[in-house]
Amino acid sequence: MRSRSDALITAVLAGLIGAAFSACGELDQPPLTELAGDSADQVGYGVVHNLSVEGVRRMRLEADSAYAFFGPQSHLLFGVTVTFFSPQGVETSTLTSVEGTYYWRTGNMEARGDVVAITPDGRRLETSILQYDRNTDQINGPASYLFITPERRAEGESFTSDPDFRNVVTTRARGQMGRVRLNNP
Repeated sequence: MRSRSDALITAVLAGLIGAAFSACGELDQPPLTELAGDSADQVGYGVVHNLSVEGVRRMRLEADSAYAFFGPQSHLLFGVTVTFFSPQGVETSTLTSVEGTYYWRTGNMEARGDVVAITPDGRRLETSILQYDRNTDQINGPASYLFITPERRAEGESFTSDPDFRNVVTTRARGQMGRVRLNNP
């Protein structure tokens, strides 16, 4: 049998809990934030993925961790390293970033945060965001960048390039450009 003090404590606790829940409805934003890992369909650690086209490896993706989302068919990646290969399977560049998103249906990828891409011959690109489009085999840099080679140093607001940085189209370039071909409309 419950005592009167037990009943009083239960009533007070119920009132406090009810008040807490009703107060949550008055907030402008919910009190809890959902994290990517909370809604991911799968979580992986030490992820490695190779993308081949007609039997030739074109990309190797490595990530410290990955959250898979089945609806948008994508992975949210952390601690990213991507190595690109030519149509003949020769390494053309390696990219690292803090995080990125890989869309497995299209093979497209976006790298974000301290993005650095280096070619085997020492050319280096630094930016905050890069986007790779598999269909066009092009890299798009919508943010400012720094491009360094043994012979030159260039900066600009944005660019589009092939993965080995041989054909680069840039906006508002400045610095030592070396040989430049201008396309006049």
